[in-house]
Amino acid sequence: MTGISIRRWAGALTAVAAMLAGCGGGSSDAASTAKTQPITSVESRVQPASAVQDVASVKSRSANAAPKAAVVALGELSLSKVDTSSSIGPRLVGQARDITATKSAAETQTQWQWKDTAVGGKVAAISFRSEGAYGVRLGVLVKQLPGSAILRVYTQATPGSVYQISGQEILQLIERNQAAGDKTDQGRTWWTPDTGEGEATLEVELPPGVAVSTLDVAVPQLSHIFVNLSLPTEQEYQAQVATTKVNESDPCNLDATCYSENATERNAVARMSFVSGGLSYLCTGTLLNDGNSSGKPYFLSANHCISTQTAASTLQTNWFYRSPTCNSGTLQSTSIRKTGGAQLLYASSSTDMSFMLLNDTPPVGAVYAGWDANTVISGTSVTGLHHPSGDLLKISFGKVNSQTSCQSSAGNQFQCNGATGNFYQVTWSQGTTEGGSSGSALFQNGRVVGTLYGGAAVCTNRALSDYYGRFDVAYNAALKNWLAATPTSGSRTAVYRFFNAKTGAHFYTANAAERDFVIRTYPDFSYENVAFYAYPDSSTGKDPVFRFFNATSGAHFYSGSTAERDFVIANFPQFKYETISWYAQSAAGNGASPMFRFYNAKSGAHFYTINAAERDFVIQTYKDFQYEGAMYYAWTAAQ
Repeated sequence: MTGISIRRWAGALTAVAAMLAGCGGGSSDAASTAKTQPITSVESRVQPASAVQDVASVKSRSANAAPKAAVVALGELSLSKVDTSSSIGPRLVGQARDITATKSAAETQTQWQWKDTAVGGKVAAISFRSEGAYGVRLGVLVKQLPGSAILRVYTQATPGSVYQISGQEILQLIERNQAAGDKTDQGRTWWTPDTGEGEATLEVELPPGVAVSTLDVAVPQLSHIFVNLSLPTEQEYQAQVATTKVNESDPCNLDATCYSENATERNAVARMSFVSGGLSYLCTGTLLNDGNSSGKPYFLSANHCISTQTAASTLQTNWFYRSPTCNSGTLQSTSIRKTGGAQLLYASSSTDMSFMLLNDTPPVGAVYAGWDANTVISGTSVTGLHHPSGDLLKISFGKVNSQTSCQSSAGNQFQCNGATGNFYQVTWSQGTTEGGSSGSALFQNGRVVGTLYGGAAVCTNRALSDYYGRFDVAYNAALKNWLAATPTSGSRTAVYRFFNAKTGAHFYTANAAERDFVIRTYPDFSYENVAFYAYPDSSTGKDPVFRFFNATSGAHFYSGSTAERDFVIANFPQFKYETISWYAQSAAGNGASPMFRFYNAKSGAHFYTINAAERDFVIQTYKDFQYEGAMYYAWTAAQ
């Protein structure tokens, strides 16, 4: 690592200035010392095969199903003005590019070439080409979008394999960004997954009854990935595929696959990619267990990587991103990418920690790492697991030399000095760290005790140090609110939403097995992902939500009122009472949000949404839908 300067301070203390590409300040600052309270440690747990997994977002279809796409072509990007020299902090891998042809909704409308769908809706697509890119992420600015719209992302080379997301899921993302205080266009932007090529096609399908003029969507910017982030699998390597890069990190980095004694914790580490201001970055993060081993996907990284909800919403994670055999230099075929982003729970510049709850369920076999909230004493042996330069998982061995205090200084530098503070000074006997390693966990005896801030460590000089935010300080300041063992009072469960374009009815279920059965059995039902969260049983003292089925209209009806349930049973014989679907609240409080209900007199179907923007869109757009108000209260997040 370059750019290190040594300074003398009063009292003969040495300070190290190191490059740090930061993304902005945290949402709150941790106390400089741990508060007095019992400090605990937690063991790791493995994600079992029985864990409910997300519905796959990548779908297969006939290539002929893709509509003809308009083409927006950007020329070659000049990288002469892009600063990629920093070897510390998030690794910059993508440059923002403005797109004139689709910079506004009005200009984007001129690009769509709408055609009718089989169910009476509309569909159109635009292909964006950024010459010389190894990947593209589109910044889709959404100001008005029906929740039952379907957006697809794919390449023209493989139109039969598409990433698919519902409008309501994008509206949830925007609502989360805005609730965190981002009212700007960046807060209203959905960043598509990286296509891994220099072209990305955005397809939009509108449900029946929605005029294309109501769509207020633009693509004013894309992120041009100028670094080849792909790695050959073992099979591709043996077939001599030479178009992908292998092991760009420094040569003294150690392949983590070679060290079986760290086999458990290495499955807790994920390579991160995210977008901030149109720029794409790489960092490293770690899945954490909590005191109840609840399976909630808490995720720890660095504040200088992700410090805002808007950036957290763009997060992609690569799991098991390592070699299949020691020093093979290839990517194992079991590596899995997740693209659902995260909810930012806490971010602090005091310890440079970012603490999130992933929106995706971690894959089977992923490890929720254990942690230790005791202070690490000087001389203790420690291990680092990280993705330097975005490379395959590497491991470093060293020791904690001391505590120290670190502060940001001029430009993109920071300074550390003293023998006390919120950070650990670490030197390595084997391995090192680089840009892209930021946010990675420091392990002691298999438990997390810190996260990488930055430093000067380099292969050619073992005496230079890295600096890790102290987990014990962050735990006592805030993380204990989520990670400490607490009396269990029930966990919220996801409620899944479907839309039947033929009947215009929505269906909701909190049962993952029923969700999967509907996906397999009823092709007319389009899965729209998680709609909201509620409780699965009465142990929390919440109120039941009842479910009916109307065989005449083919629609389901849900009510949070016992009196309404009894009235429907007594007066509407066509409504068959089925079950209690989930448990919610009849009044506001406990962080719950109102569930809005509509009734369509023509179809006899009811519609429910927890999203205020979608409520307003329905009121403005669907004149047949009569707004009935808030029926009960549920939650927009699992936590």
